[in-house]
Amino acid sequence: MGKSKSYDVIIVGAGSMGMSAGYHLARRGTRTLLIDAFDPPHAHGSHHGEPRLIRHAYGGGPAYIRLALRADRLWRELEERTGERLLVRSGVLNMVPRSNGALEKRIGEAKLFGVPAERLDAAEIRKRWPGVKVPDTYEGMYEPNAGYLNSESCVAAYRRLALEAGAELLTGTFVTDVKVAGQSLAFVSTVQDVYVADNVILCAGAWFRRLQSFAPVPVRALRKTVGWFEAGAEYAEGAFPGFTLGTPHGAYYGFPDIGGAGFKIGRHDGGREWKPGEDFAPFGAYPEDEADLRDALERYFPGAAGRRLRGAACKYEMSPDEHFIVDSHPEHPNVLLAGGFSGHGFKFASAVGELLAELTIDRKTELDVGMFSLERFRTETTKSAESAGGTG
Repeated sequence: MGKSKSYDVIIVGAGSMGMSAGYHLARRGTRTLLIDAFDPPHAHGSHHGEPRLIRHAYGGGPAYIRLALRADRLWRELEERTGERLLVRSGVLNMVPRSNGALEKRIGEAKLFGVPAERLDAAEIRKRWPGVKVPDTYEGMYEPNAGYLNSESCVAAYRRLALEAGAELLTGTFVTDVKVAGQSLAFVSTVQDVYVADNVILCAGAWFRRLQSFAPVPVRALRKTVGWFEAGAEYAEGAFPGFTLGTPHGAYYGFPDIGGAGFKIGRHDGGREWKPGEDFAPFGAYPEDEADLRDALERYFPGAAGRRLRGAACKYEMSPDEHFIVDSHPEHPNVLLAGGFSGHGFKFASAVGELLAELTIDRKTELDVGMFSLERFRTETTKSAESAGGTG
């Protein structure tokens, strides 16, 4: 099919959020163009290196819980449409020092939404999962209906269905500029051409800085690493859950050994800042890439501290408060901004894509998105725009 240059919606960035939005828009009969600098699913954003956790008893409050429950339903619908197994309910174990005090509130909020969540002391954690060696000062929350998503398969499934529904996709194409005429016409420039649309959705992820002069979104990119390690049978899929672990030494997350791939662990905090255009260092470029992960394994999962089988580096797109940004452009209501998913967004991608489609077509949604407003950064955003002076 030949490509038109005029569309109802252009989506800049076809990763997890953008591809999901493209599917939901095309399914509603919207003439949709997705543009990505690479060929999704790919290893240049935040969605590669399977899998990703999905949880429902969320620490961000009711808005996140509602979004997580909607996302779960939409992931199941995607499975039904594709016949693929995308969501695995392994259960997820969250562990923190008891002095943290956060689990009681999370369990209480989860109960209000009918989300099963069980509070456990350290002795019960060690009894149920002998591979975990948390001290007595820790406690946990176990979600039996939580689990993990096969992230790259999810993006590929949305891509296939979006194209089948009539969306168009430009890969290997960098967007160089966005301009808006009046309140209803947008021009998206690439090196090769200019495309016109009534609406634009910017889902540029870690690459938002390239569009800083047009969309002053306070997102910075961090280089993060994950590793897969040889582990004992007690860490195998079916015997061990997904997990999060908060410690005085760092915040970690991980997954059981799936099909012999190894016990996967990553560190959520820390990381090195990265800017578009800079070289992106591969796993192992810095001593902490493996050292931080191995330290956590030896302290808390000693039977999984075996030989490293694989390592990967990816990008987080961080907002200042680590909450999402989903809002219209401060000057252009036909431009939506979706970013700052801060290393915990993938699980919500199915629902965020639907949300972006609703906000684009209907200009409203039933979901509570007030806490994702750009308004909370208005002062910082203005300063950032004044000092940027270009695309960076």
